[in-house]
Amino acid sequence: MITETVCLKRWNTRLNGYLLELATTRFEQALFKSNRVVRLGDIVKLEDSKRVPLNSRDRDARKGPYPYYGATSIMDYVDDYLFDGIRVLLGEDGSVIDESGRPILQYVWGKYWVNNHAHILAAASDYSLEAIYIALQRTPISHIVTGAVQRKISQRNLNKLKLEMPDAKSLEYLQDIFAAYRCNCEENRGLVSLRDALLPKLMSGEIDVSKIDVAQLNSHLEKRKAAASVLSLIFPIALPGLWSPMQ
Repeated sequence: MITETVCLKRWNTRLNGYLLELATTRFEQALFKSNRVVRLGDIVKLEDSKRVPLNSRDRDARKGPYPYYGATSIMDYVDDYLFDGIRVLLGEDGSVIDESGRPILQYVWGKYWVNNHAHILAAASDYSLEAIYIALQRTPISHIVTGAVQRKISQRNLNKLKLEMPDAKSLEYLQDIFAAYRCNCEENRGLVSLRDALLPKLMSGEIDVSKIDVAQLNSHLEKRKAAASVLSLIFPIALPGLWSPMQ
């Protein structure tokens, strides 16, 4: 059962990579047909004023179910949240760009807390946050980064950042792609919780594996294979070993 759980998690992760590649390729195709240059500050609203940092002692005293995001990733889980819904987080200081000079981004949803090391982008135009996320992923931003020792992206520089964007209506397909992406991520979170709960009991012999019916889980695996087959028809890129449990 643990093996099937691990395989399903891997397949979801690979499928999400597939979905993001599809979204990016379709974005590039839309740009080829029509494009305009926009200032980021004209299409998003920065919600940085709502951020509240918590030090490690505060977080230890406030353990809970809600993700606590830093500049690059989830740092902890706390007992309350500041935001509810989809946002794009962009690193403000420290690790703000990757080796290619593109921004460190996080696409987040649900209920969560964000500290003061990530800019918080909310939609404020016809462009969805999904479209803005894809646009930012492909845009080098080294020219707006300041600081020799501690790299930083100020609100002022971020708002002035110029992005190439297609017509907003040509990007409506992104909603369905990212809905599938979120669904896969949520399932993976559930699988991690299931694995962490089951593994100690399996190791101790508290659960008898021979009595577990894995038919339902295997059904989920078959659905993932079918979904990938459909995607391969829509977006024919070879992913060697996609369905191999050993990958």
